[in-house]
Amino acid sequence: MHHSVRRLLVSACAASLMSISGIHAFAQEDAVVATLNGQPITEADLALAESELDPQFGQLPAEQKRAAALSAIIDVRLFAAEAEKQQIDQSQDFLDRMEFLRERALHSAYIDQNVVGNITDEDVRARYDAEVADLALPEEVHARHILVETEEEAKDIIAQLDEGADFAELAQESSKDGAAANGGDLGYFTAERMVPEFSEAAFAMEPGTHSTEPVQTQFGWHVIKVEDKRRQQPPSFDQVENQVRSIIIRENYIEALAAFRNEAQIDIPDAELKNAVDSMLRQQLGADGGEEEQ
Repeated sequence: MHHSVRRLLVSACAASLMSISGIHAFAQEDAVVATLNGQPITEADLALAESELDPQFGQLPAEQKRAAALSAIIDVRLFAAEAEKQQIDQSQDFLDRMEFLRERALHSAYIDQNVVGNITDEDVRARYDAEVADLALPEEVHARHILVETEEEAKDIIAQLDEGADFAELAQESSKDGAAANGGDLGYFTAERMVPEFSEAAFAMEPGTHSTEPVQTQFGWHVIKVEDKRRQQPPSFDQVENQVRSIIIRENYIEALAAFRNEAQIDIPDAELKNAVDSMLRQQLGADGGEEEQ
């Protein structure tokens, strides 16, 4: 089983994942929203600009984001036009930068089409189902308790329960714990969430029964009632769908990266630099089962 998914499903929190930015496909809208020195700015231009601005302006309302995108386009085009007048676009530094940006855009487009685009909703659901089926989840107990200062008080409460008193009512009347208002209800918990003495007693009891003897912990004397026992429930598919999809994306990316690296002829004469690069690659591939570059 992939350990990242196991940790995700047990803890229901996302693992730390590599962020992969894709190139979004935009509808080719021809509607002109503005002109700048006679040149049109279209809906497609706005959509592209909004995608680039999203990390910075993602929290803005839609109309403000739209205005920010249009303002950014105007600024960029004005400065770009002046840069062309100065022939900055003909400099080698600019040409080198453009080539790097082209390659980076192709990198993102490849990921979007071949790494992300091939994953279906059915793939994500199947991965979730397979991981959940393989989980060894701990037992949980649903219990109530009444916490009092002395053993004598606890014994008196047990005697009342033996005579048919309602546990929740006694908890509201007698317990000094914060759960008293809810009838002493602690909800479901695993053994490690409670102090050992309490867990040992609660997990030894059968559902529907209460303590026959007071249970002492560092907090005082407890009377416990076990309502139910079950295996801990995994997070629902809806809770972790995005995280599971992200893990599959990362795995697909690592698989492609490992294949490309292994096929490539890479020569790094500087031994220290080569070791640093190799170390970074091992860190990327190691946890995902990728092969190290030779």
